[in-house]
Amino acid sequence: MKQPLLLSWLLVALTATAQQLPVAPIRPVIDEYFGNKITDPYRWMEKPSNPELDQYLKGQGDYTRTTLDGLPRRKELLKHIVSLDTDAPSPSGRVERLVGDKYLYLKSLPGQQTPSLFLRKGLLGTETLLVDPSHFNTSTQRYSISYFVPSPDDNYIAYAIAANGSEKPTLHILNLVTRQDLPETIDRMDWEYARPEWHPDGHSFFYTRMRQLAADAPATEYQKKKQVFRHVLNTDPATDQFILGFGASPAVAINEADTPIILTLTHTPSPYILARIKHGDAIEETVYRAPLDAISQPNVPWQKIYDRSDLIRQVVIHEDWLYLMTSKEAPRFKIIRTRLSHPDLAHAQTILAPSEAVLDAMSPALDGLYISQMRGGLDQTLRVTWDGSPKPERIQAPNVPACFVAGTNHLLPGAFITSAAWTGNGLVYLYEPATGRFTDTGFAPKHPVEAKAGLESHEVLARAKDGTMVPLSIVYKRGLKLNGKNPTLLTGYGSYGRIAYPYFNPLTVAWFDRGGVYAVAHVRGGGENGQEWHTAGQKLNKPNTWNDFIACAEYLIGKGYTASRYLAGEGTSAGGIMIGRAITERPDLFKAAIINVGMLDAVRFETTANGVPNIQEFGTATDSLGFRGLYQMSAVHHVKDGTRYPAVLLTTGINDRRVEPWQSAKMAARLQAASTSGKPILLRVDSRSGHGAGLGREQEQAKLADTYAFLLDQLTGRPD
Repeated sequence: MKQPLLLSWLLVALTATAQQLPVAPIRPVIDEYFGNKITDPYRWMEKPSNPELDQYLKGQGDYTRTTLDGLPRRKELLKHIVSLDTDAPSPSGRVERLVGDKYLYLKSLPGQQTPSLFLRKGLLGTETLLVDPSHFNTSTQRYSISYFVPSPDDNYIAYAIAANGSEKPTLHILNLVTRQDLPETIDRMDWEYARPEWHPDGHSFFYTRMRQLAADAPATEYQKKKQVFRHVLNTDPATDQFILGFGASPAVAINEADTPIILTLTHTPSPYILARIKHGDAIEETVYRAPLDAISQPNVPWQKIYDRSDLIRQVVIHEDWLYLMTSKEAPRFKIIRTRLSHPDLAHAQTILAPSEAVLDAMSPALDGLYISQMRGGLDQTLRVTWDGSPKPERIQAPNVPACFVAGTNHLLPGAFITSAAWTGNGLVYLYEPATGRFTDTGFAPKHPVEAKAGLESHEVLARAKDGTMVPLSIVYKRGLKLNGKNPTLLTGYGSYGRIAYPYFNPLTVAWFDRGGVYAVAHVRGGGENGQEWHTAGQKLNKPNTWNDFIACAEYLIGKGYTASRYLAGEGTSAGGIMIGRAITERPDLFKAAIINVGMLDAVRFETTANGVPNIQEFGTATDSLGFRGLYQMSAVHHVKDGTRYPAVLLTTGINDRRVEPWQSAKMAARLQAASTSGKPILLRVDSRSGHGAGLGREQEQAKLADTYAFLLDQLTGRPD
């Protein structure tokens, strides 16, 4: 017989270990915002360098580890997931195409925890290992490659590595001729917005760097007053020339929370250099132009090309033309062009007019501009030639319903085109425009499990609370019975205008093989329906995000895919707002929830290192409307005592500086104190990770096994 669920959890607690669940001390702090008194019982968790929080997190993590290890399915799930990973040919990540039929890419070797950097001459050539990040490992630090940037002459590669998912990369420079690193390294590199940009001379580059702060500096200073420097190879970085930053030039308006980024035009003859000013996490930027030969002189004559009010989300330069993707009078975006030497946006030529399709990205090649767009939930690729004729050509990879541009080189014709689907991994093709031929590069080989998985997917629309139709993607094994009894995981995000693209992870077959349904709610706040879809889920409009998610859950129940007792919701990072508010608004709708590194105390988020840039997306508690919006989206403030909440697994990484661990700790403590359902509230703590970047292979396998074991235990009960 199956044990009653509450009793089964009690048996795990009794038989696995005597480990006790730590109870967080309650020390109320009352803040007043515009006449609203808000009580925070766990403000003590926010204290910097906090041994008490460290101890609490360790106790919660140990208890969760013991509990998850005691779940009957956990061992078999991990074994299955490891086999899926081990049996798979290793896909390559972010392939860079170089002149001379050379390719740079990241790839994991068998048994390797994080990818290494390889070089290959020819698609079928022998690959050469360039950088193995494990060589930097210590007994307590495991390194991963954050990014790599080749020089314009392909003689050097600037690459960044970071330890334990910290997203605090240090830059190294590899000489491709000698295969040795140069002696200098640069720390405090910007970890989110900017990568190095090589000077056309190939012997220097520009980079954006964080300031050196005192150990006791407020967290909110961390992302402020970033600076751009120029580094000359084989010199001491301490002597690098300061180029741009807060207060550096009266000609460039830079707020202390802005990120300055230099954009060089190494691919096309140009006397200019650009300065991009990124305003926190806002998509729209301000861009300036200056003569390249004046960049090292005092009083650089910067000229503004466009401001954030012009709603430009991407720029590409070809010869003397600026190609701009904008949402101005085009909520699903359009592409215009104007002269770099004489910019005039008011009279710019329209290259690609707005349509029902949502434009997503532009990528320049020798033969033209390659464009990714989304139409009806599927990715499409277009090409526009450089002659300025607005005659887009559809580029369609063979035998696939959807494909997008995965990369180009301005000096080479063609593009990497990647197919996309929820039911199988996409192939990476090299498209040759002269012949129209698509060549499978082998950089993303088919996983052997794909054919056996037998998956199908459907794109549907769910009616939201206000009548808006919300796109919903549903994936499951063929032959699924719509009997309302299928364990279902509904996920979503809904911030920054990001689009959730079709994507297949072979390891998720472990979920589908156990009868699971997987669904993605394309809620407002994302970018699936353009700029208006994004703004409809921002700030005071944020309730649309979780209301859309709730509507998608109700659709799955109404159509017989599942029922509340078999339904789980999931959100990650900013998606923590969505799932956190969904379960506090409708605790009856979900049997379980997964909250990964979630933003859960929105009212206090701007006090963190990453909070200042996010004011652009979520608002500020320093004004009344901003506070109202943040309070609405703050899940921890909407937990009510005496409520039957679903089972919840929260995850955090000790090195997370995007969403501080105390955000998850507060929510776990509040739910544990308030819930009367008897269902577990667990906080999974990884001491060797951050926000998710740089996770080792074994870490990913273990996290997925924990998630699926927890969900299946809650949604289907214990196996006989």
